[in-house]
Amino acid sequence: MSRTPIIAGNWKMFKTAGEAVAFANEVKGKAEIDGVESVICAPFTALPALADALKGTTIKIGAQNLHFEDSGAFTGEISGVMLKDLGVHYVIIGHSERRQYFAETDEIVNKKVFAAFKHGLTPIICVGEKLEEREAGKTKDVCKVQTEGALKGLTPEQAAQAVIAYEPIWAIGTGKSSTAEDANEVIGYIRSVVAGLFGEEAAAKIRIQYGGSVKPNNVAEYLGQSEIDGALVGGASLEPASYIALVEGAK
Repeated sequence: MSRTPIIAGNWKMFKTAGEAVAFANEVKGKAEIDGVESVICAPFTALPALADALKGTTIKIGAQNLHFEDSGAFTGEISGVMLKDLGVHYVIIGHSERRQYFAETDEIVNKKVFAAFKHGLTPIICVGEKLEEREAGKTKDVCKVQTEGALKGLTPEQAAQAVIAYEPIWAIGTGKSSTAEDANEVIGYIRSVVAGLFGEEAAAKIRIQYGGSVKPNNVAEYLGQSEIDGALVGGASLEPASYIALVEGAK
């Protein structure tokens, strides 16, 4: 089964609204390539301007988080209702930085996944092991627990529509990266976990990205692997030329 590769830039806590618009104007037409889905996951404050600047293009907008409730007394939080209203398509859920700094658990991640689907947003669900877990040979165990936790209670149809990003935590922003072969093996294993939960058809459809120091010069190597369907990219997605090169490398 053919899966459309997806390149998602995760800007993290970078770029003002004005900087986001300038970026959008640089990549319009250039980061729009048939057969590749281009996504930019921007800070909440930049989303309205970015959505407006990219109107009429094939580049999709993503948020970096959402709250699992639709509304309420949750100071500082943003709901799926609000994101959908802005024209957002994707939302990153369970990034290791959210788990590490904001105490997000597998249970919270699961609630957020349900909230995303409720409002027609596609979740990009992050899973991955710490360095000490990798060195202890627990990579697959960690990914299994996180994947099962995130997808718990979904229908096979929902699972098939989700995106999973395998991000070994030791490779995020460190310049270190898993070899393409290693990443492919782990992603193949994650796909087998999905198959065990929801069947072979859902597993064949779900897109699983690699993330962790992906750059224009190595993206094609990762996407050349049989199981890897794209990349979730941090630092290398912040410059227009680099982002365009990432999308081109996914073709």
